[in-house]
Formats: sequence, C-alpha cells, structure tokens
Amino acid sequence: MLLFLCCIQLHAQKVGLVFSGGGAKGLAHIGTLKALEENHIPIDYITGTSMGGIVGAMYASGYSPAQIEKIALSNDFQNWVNGRYTSDYTFFFQKNAPNASMLTAKVAIDTGFHFSFRSNLINDIPLNFAFLELFSQASAVSKDNFNNLFIPYRCMVADVLSQESITVSKGSLAEAVRATMTVPVIYRPIKLDNKYVFDGGLYNNFPVDVMTKEFKPDYIIGANVSSKTYNEYPKNIDDRLMNRFLVFMFLSKSDSTMIGKNGVYIQPEVGDYSVSNFSPVKELIQKGYEATMANMPKIKALISNRVSDEELEKKRAQFNAKKPDLLFSNVTVSGVNNDQKKYVERLFKSDKTTFNLQDIKRGYYKLVADQTFETIYPRISYQAATDSYTFEVIAKPKRSFKLDLGGNISTRPISNVFLGAEYNYLNRKAYTFGTSFYSGRFYESVQINGRVDYPTRLPLFLAAELTYNHWNFYNTSQIFIENPRPIYIEQSDRKIDLMIGMPLNHNTKIVLHSTFINNNDRYSPNNTFAVGDILDQTIFNGFKGSLNLEKNSLNRKQYATRGQSFSLSFNYTTGRENYNPGNIFRNTPGFIKGLPEQQIRHWGSIKLTQENYFLHLKNYTFGYLIEGVISNQPLFKNYYSSLLMSPAFYPLQDSRSLFLDKFRATTYIAGGVKNIYSLKKNLDFRLEGYLFLPHKEFELNNFQDVDYAKAISKIRYAGTTGLVYHTPVGPVSLSYNLYNDAVKRNGVLLHIGYLIYNKRSIE
Repeated sequence: MLLFLCCIQLHAQKVGLVFSGGGAKGLAHIGTLKALEENHIPIDYITGTSMGGIVGAMYASGYSPAQIEKIALSNDFQNWVNGRYTSDYTFFFQKNAPNASMLTAKVAIDTGFHFSFRSNLINDIPLNFAFLELFSQASAVSKDNFNNLFIPYRCMVADVLSQESITVSKGSLAEAVRATMTVPVIYRPIKLDNKYVFDGGLYNNFPVDVMTKEFKPDYIIGANVSSKTYNEYPKNIDDRLMNRFLVFMFLSKSDSTMIGKNGVYIQPEVGDYSVSNFSPVKELIQKGYEATMANMPKIKALISNRVSDEELEKKRAQFNAKKPDLLFSNVTVSGVNNDQKKYVERLFKSDKTTFNLQDIKRGYYKLVADQTFETIYPRISYQAATDSYTFEVIAKPKRSFKLDLGGNISTRPISNVFLGAEYNYLNRKAYTFGTSFYSGRFYESVQINGRVDYPTRLPLFLAAELTYNHWNFYNTSQIFIENPRPIYIEQSDRKIDLMIGMPLNHNTKIVLHSTFINNNDRYSPNNTFAVGDILDQTIFNGFKGSLNLEKNSLNRKQYATRGQSFSLSFNYTTGRENYNPGNIFRNTPGFIKGLPEQQIRHWGSIKLTQENYFLHLKNYTFGYLIEGVISNQPLFKNYYSSLLMSPAFYPLQDSRSLFLDKFRATTYIAGGVKNIYSLKKNLDFRLEGYLFLPHKEFELNNFQDVDYAKAISKIRYAGTTGLVYHTPVGPVSLSYNLYNDAVKRNGVLLHIGYLIYNKRSIE
C-alpha cells in the first residue's frame, strides 16, 4: 500500500515555472528552458511578467527552446525590440522631401490648441505585428483560454489608474503578451477589457503568488533576472542610462523567499547587462543556462518525475498540428468614420476571396507607412465557422496640425532657422497641405505644398509644390581660412511643380514632374565688387518635364549609416535666357559693354545617383556614392551664367553652401567611398573621399566668355574626415573638409542640426 501511494504521488507531481521581468535580461529565461528540457524536467504550468511573459508565452504556444533561441538571435527580433521596420511603401507615403526639422509638435483643435510630443520612445509597429504572427494560431487552438495552451499559462499586467495587478488568463494571447511588456514611456499602452494596462512588473514582477493561487503546483522553479539593487552608481547620465532608469524604476522587487521550501530559486548572473540592450542575446541565454545547470542537482533531487524527449516532442507536435493556417477572409476597421474606413479598406483591397499572411502584412505595412494615421493597432481573431481569421485594424487619424522646428547652428555664416506646418485631413482620400520656411544669412526659402493620396490597389498621389529659394554665396568662407577671393553671387529661383506618383516595390516610386521655372542669377564676372557696381544678371524662364525613378531606405536623412538611395531621372528643359550685363568692367581697357540679350535654350538630360551602405562589420560600415549626368545642355551667354545653370556635384555635407565652380559640368561622372567607424553608441568617425570627372570643364576666356576645355582632361577631388554625434533631435558634426579648388581649398566646420536645403528648380 505504501509503495502504491508513493507511485501515485510520484505520478501526480506538477511543476510550475515562474519567469520574472527584467527587460533584455529576460532573454536568460531561454537558457533556463534549454537546461530544463535537456534534463527532462517536466513543465506543467508557466507564469511570467514582461520579458518573462514573452518567453513563457512562446513556450506555452508550442515553440521549442531551440526555436525560441533562433527567433531571439534573428535580425527580425532586433528590429522588433528597437522599433525598426521596413515597408515597401514608407518612401512613397513621405509627404515631403527631407528637411531640416528637429522637433515636431502635434496640435489638436477642439476648444483650444493642445500641443503634444511623442509619448513613447520605441515604435511598437513591428512588435505588434510580430506578436500576432507568433501567437495567433496558438490562441485559436486554445479558443482564447490560456488553460488550453500547450502549457497552461498566466501573465501579469498593471492597471495604473486603479493601481492593481491583473492576472491575464484568457483573451487574445498576442494582446496579453503585448500588454505584459508595456513599460511606461518606452511603449504605448493598449486596452485589455476596456482598461489601459502597462507592464506587469509595476506591481508583480515575479508572479510566484499567481502560480500558487492559479495552478497549485507541487513544486515551483523560479528564475529571476531583476533586482532593485543598483551596485555601481553611474558617473554620468546618457540616453542609454536614462532608458535603463525608466525600466528600473518600473520593476517591482523580486522576492526570492516567495518560492517556498518546495521550490528552486534561480538567479542568473546578469548584473553587468543592461535592461535595454537586446544585442547580447547569446550571452544572456548562456547565463540563464549556466545558472539553471548550477541548480540542476537540487532540481533533480526535489523533482523525481521526468519527461522523455520523444514524449515531449509528440505532445508538442500534436498541439502544433491543431493550429489553423493563417488564412484571412475579412479585414475590418474601427476607430474611424465610414469614409475613413473605406480609405483603410482599399489599402488591403485584393481580387482574391482570402488573404494569406503576406497579403495582410503587405497591407499593414502599407497602412503604417501612410503618414495620414497617428496610430495603427492590429488584431487577429479566429472564426471557427469559416476556419479562417479576421484581421482588425484599430486606426486613429493623425492630429490635424503638425508643427516643425529645426535648422542648424554653424561656425560658418550658414546658420538658419527652419519652421514648418502641416495640415492633414482624411476622408475617402487623404489630403495633406503644408508650408515651410528657412531663414538665414546664406539661405532663405518659402515652400507651399499640397497632396492628395488615392487608396487604390496601387496607391496614387497628385501633388503641387510652390517654392522660392534664395542663396547668397558672398562671404561664406571657411572658418580659420581667409578667403582672398570672395564669391559675389546671388541666386533666386521660383518654381511651380505639379506631380503625379505611384509606388513600386522595395521603397521605390515613380514620379512625373511638370515644373514651371523662373531663375534670377546675379553675379560679379570677376569676383570683385565696389560702390557703384552693378552685377551681371541672367534670368531664365522656362519649363522642365521629368520622369523620376526614386528609391530610399536610408536610416537617417543626413549622415546615414544603413540602407540605400537611388534616383534615375529623365529630363527635358526649355526656356528663354535673358542676359543683362552689369558695369563691373566699365573701367577696364579693351572691354566693350554688350546689350541685353535673349535667346531660347532647350536640352535633355539623364541623371543617376546612388548612395549605398552595404558592408557592415562589428563597428565598421562601408558605403559608396556614385553620380552621373549626360546632357546636351548648351553654353549660356557667359562663363558664370553657364556655371550657374549647369548640374553640380555636392560630395560633402557642406557642399551646397559653397559655390564650387570646378564641381560643375553639363556631363560628368563622380563618386566616392564612405568609411564609418562606430566609436560608441550614436558617435561615428567618418572618412570620405570623392572624385569628379567632367566630360568637358568650363573655361573662362577674355573677360567673361566661356568655352569648353579638352574632353576628359581634368579630374577633381574632395574629402572629409570628422566626428558625428547623433542626438535625438539631430546631428552634431565636427569635420575637416578638403576640396580640389584654388580658393575654397580646405576648412573646418562645426554644425549642430541639419544642413538640408530645398532643391533648386533646375535640379
């Protein structure tokens, strides 16, 4: 009888596994799972919080430790936790070209003006969809009851309004997992049962009590990676440390005594790791594995029951075989009015009666790329009657007004202020209207634009842009270098640009431009100016038609380190040149002043530009820039008017703020390499070099006549080296720049903010 009772008790052993929260340190829980399975320790129940809740949910959903480890080691995982995602439509839905904006405020109009800035540090768009991919099928098998998962499961969330810890035992598993890791400020909260909830670690970071209350196991194994004790007080506060503070202050203390006498407490040695750094995945998993193996004799002594590999795999395979395929029969939209709902639905439009996961994913990332929306939250629910899923989109249109502030502060006289405003309106079509201003000593600009997006199966937009630019190149010499020959050039241009565009795959779009041009260039023909002098003037009024193929996946609008941009344009330009000579040569012997002249000019051109960062080693990135122009553009009346109307190569970040006459030609090829060394997070050392080879360089003859030099006889170079620190609002750069130019040969530039300007009308 005693032997019989012992056998019953042995067979009835139930083991509960508890995983704490702890940010990235929670990856160590994967190592605990590996060690337990390798030693055939049964796991009958799982409770977890935050990252512990994610790892526990994956195991409870039928993923093996090896599969969980593979997912955690993937590039996709790093993109999820860091808020990075790639949409084939991101570039297409950008409403405006890159500008010098550094800060953005959203303004809601109701009884007054209410300003708001971004409330979360990490974009949750890729994470939300990833959880749907990982957990929706298991949720369907369990009929949204966590007791019916491969392993019965609970996770913790926190209701901060009622200051309650909530145990989640049913509903969408994807949403429960999303809720349990919602660290305040880091991620935006979501609604569960009509309550806005946050990370469960706020009130219960080590849910041993929930394990005991919900499942009443015979034995508990608890793995804790969180501690309220900070062993080394920091010397300095940086952005990374601020993120660690945020996580640290929101995680409640994990009490090891809660395990009790029928339990084993595991504390991996992860004190030297950051809660916000998810990069050392392999090391963290190993720490969890080592800590669990160190406690394995105690675990085996306490828990005598075993589960074989064959038995476990058979059980897991049986559960996974029940998972319905991810086929979708319906897309629903909430959070918007009926007209806005039709706009969203059209982005998912398909001729097929059912959608697969890739169809849904394409529509979702098309939607989140559309800047019309403030937030996009996805849901998936299983419909047993049709054996298919419904994809639900909870959308919130963007606040009506957006205000931008930016510019740059520079050691050269090229500093400016940027102001921008944008109004968005969503109906059956999306409307965007904006305006922007640059103001500074060197550069001024005003731009007004409007755009209408049509949510057809292949999205389409119509846009118009009115731009005024003014450049004053006088006295913009390099710091520390005296300029013996200042440039007396002022350029003004006005353009009305009408556009129609459509996307292609992989962040590529094709845009047709019809542009009306008015250029007004005033210049000194010999780089001198005295009282009473009148500058020469060239006015060009014309039309430019362009067909542009554009692609852009760069990770930054300036000083990029990843991605690529590509542009191929076919252009035709026609117009009238009006030349009004000045009087600067009036006292020069032998000079005969000409009369105002008019002449019709027309030409075609093809321009190709590509910037690509393709090689990434541990702390080193290699990229290149190539550019080429083929054109039959004629010579204009004189040397400077020909230069000013010709295409220019801008190799360095400050090149647009200098008039580089040796880097201009009607036809040329150019290119260079970019070497980037990451010294520490957000701090890069850049070393770049470029070559410029014109087909025929311009030559100055007599007083101001222009002619071509011998074909392919001149080659020019430029280079830069310096440091760039990427702050949350923009870059800070200190660089030494070198040009193959007799006047603007070299110089040092320090700037804070973006050196970005609107394109000229002829570009």
